[in-house]
Amino acid sequence: MLLRELIRRGDIVTLIRRYNWLWVSLAIIVVLFISSSMTYQQQTVVPMLDGLVPNQAPFAWLARIDFTYAGTRVHAATMGLPSFVEWFLRKGAHVTIFLCFGFATARGLLGFIKDRGLTAITAVLTASGVAALDEFHQMLTQQRTPLFQDVMLDTCGALVGVCLAVWVIRRKRR
Repeated sequence: MLLRELIRRGDIVTLIRRYNWLWVSLAIIVVLFISSSMTYQQQTVVPMLDGLVPNQAPFAWLARIDFTYAGTRVHAATMGLPSFVEWFLRKGAHVTIFLCFGFATARGLLGFIKDRGLTAITAVLTASGVAALDEFHQMLTQQRTPLFQDVMLDTCGALVGVCLAVWVIRRKRR
């Protein structure tokens, strides 16, 4: 059934069921929009982490983690352990939210595009576009830094989600 017919007939339940995964994708976009509208000060969890984790790395292996991401040194001794932990939480959130977005978008598109390869490519490109728009939106927000590296990180998360969705569909059809 076409979307137009469902809306004209007022069959909301069928509309929701048919597009359920795409509704999930839309909800994730709304969450991303709200999140990227917030300043760093509104989002930071460093004050909470100050009371939970020591300021210095308690394990030697943690102190040895040292690399550069988008021109910024990521190192527990340089940043302080609370900021170091928050950095990983933030980047983990990027990967996780886009993994979910990629999964939901691929599952939603599989109902319309029968070729799994084309579905996967479309879902990854859609996620990459949403990631770029999210970073652009951050550019318009005070105290936020848009990073091309975050777009790539988001796209990698989406790729994992799309692969997971294709794998789930393959297992269901066997």
